Amino acid sequence: MQQDTTFGSRVDTRHFWLDLQHQARIGALPQGGLGRLALDNNDIQARLWLINEGQKLGCQAFFDPLGNVYLRREGLQPDLAPLLIGSHLDSQPSGGIYDGTLGVLSGLAVLRTLQQQGTAHQRAIEVVSWTNEEGARFTPGTSGSSWFSGKRELAEILPSRDHNGVTFGDALSTCLSALEGSGAHARSTSYSPYAYLESHIEQGPVLDASGLPVCAVSGIQGVNWYHFELTGIANHAGTTPMDMRCDALMAAHALISELNSIIHQHHLKDGQLRFTIGKFAVAPNSINTIADRVSFGVDLRHPTADVLATIDEEFQRLAQHRWNGCDTTLQVLSRIPPVTFDAGIASRLERNIANYAPQAPKLVSGAFHDAIHIAHLCPSAMLFVACRNGISHHPDEHVDAQDAAVAVRALSQTAFELIMQ
Repeated sequence: MQQDTTFGSRVDTRHFWLDLQHQARIGALPQGGLGRLALDNNDIQARLWLINEGQKLGCQAFFDPLGNVYLRREGLQPDLAPLLIGSHLDSQPSGGIYDGTLGVLSGLAVLRTLQQQGTAHQRAIEVVSWTNEEGARFTPGTSGSSWFSGKRELAEILPSRDHNGVTFGDALSTCLSALEGSGAHARSTSYSPYAYLESHIEQGPVLDASGLPVCAVSGIQGVNWYHFELTGIANHAGTTPMDMRCDALMAAHALISELNSIIHQHHLKDGQLRFTIGKFAVAPNSINTIADRVSFGVDLRHPTADVLATIDEEFQRLAQHRWNGCDTTLQVLSRIPPVTFDAGIASRLERNIANYAPQAPKLVSGAFHDAIHIAHLCPSAMLFVACRNGISHHPDEHVDAQDAAVAVRALSQTAFELIMQ
């Protein structure tokens, strides 16, 4: 059997795995998993670690006004647009250690292999850690990549507040101060990369159930985020007759029932719709007081823009009604349209995956990733790694070391081919 002598085969996958385990300690939770919210101290320390590792490899480090961190290895032709590889280092409040981090460290592994092999390449390569992909602390998510791609302005992002009232802008200032002291250089603007690659855990059960380590991704379904709020009148639970109440919780119940009815009708058509109410708040939140304010957040996803637009119109219509005598307001937090990845780069990635997993499928991503924005800026592609039982956003999130090794080899080979052009 002929020995594999490709660039991807030369990646030190053991070092890559050790990097993952090291990052898992920055923000580790006592019960397991990771609590590294965007722009908190753990997130800042993870960025500083990344900068230090890049500098040890002879790379230049940069950061931009959103706190996105870049490691650059120069090419023989500096004027050529660079290849960009990346993902994110922030996590959910009680998340897993692979979501996002695996993609950033895959890029770092490419840089390390180039340095160890003394490989000269035509165009520069940059590895990026995007700011606030998760949206767990500051909504909406994908702040760094949406700014980089021109989808959102800085002024739209900075006012967002976390549950403690801290603004994105204030947290960002602390982060930028730390980055300034790291030896990284400030950039004031974004740029158009030659191409973008992102490796990520699947966050679904398909690969694990099929016994396959990795696959290419054909695109990402669109996602809309909404904030509904219903306003009633607080009153005594024991003295206010049922037919004389303006109960915001009962109003929310009626509205949600109607939302579910609409979603069910659309879901029957193709089974691809995803509707989630993952955030719910009641005020004054007292057992013997009628609620005067209820708010809840909706996450709506589908791979077709027309379906999302149709449901959006129906949501807007429902928000015009008074439910159980309560006023209703609807705020659209974000609308991110579906994307299809570049066929040429996706095919190249598929060919390199086939060396390790010949039967690998091509999946559409149900979760949004930073690539959903960068794909509008340059040719982009993604690679998925199997995660056990499809579990993600949870401490039980798990990736097999051998599967991760396959992923970083396939990604590295694809990156090598692109930077030699």
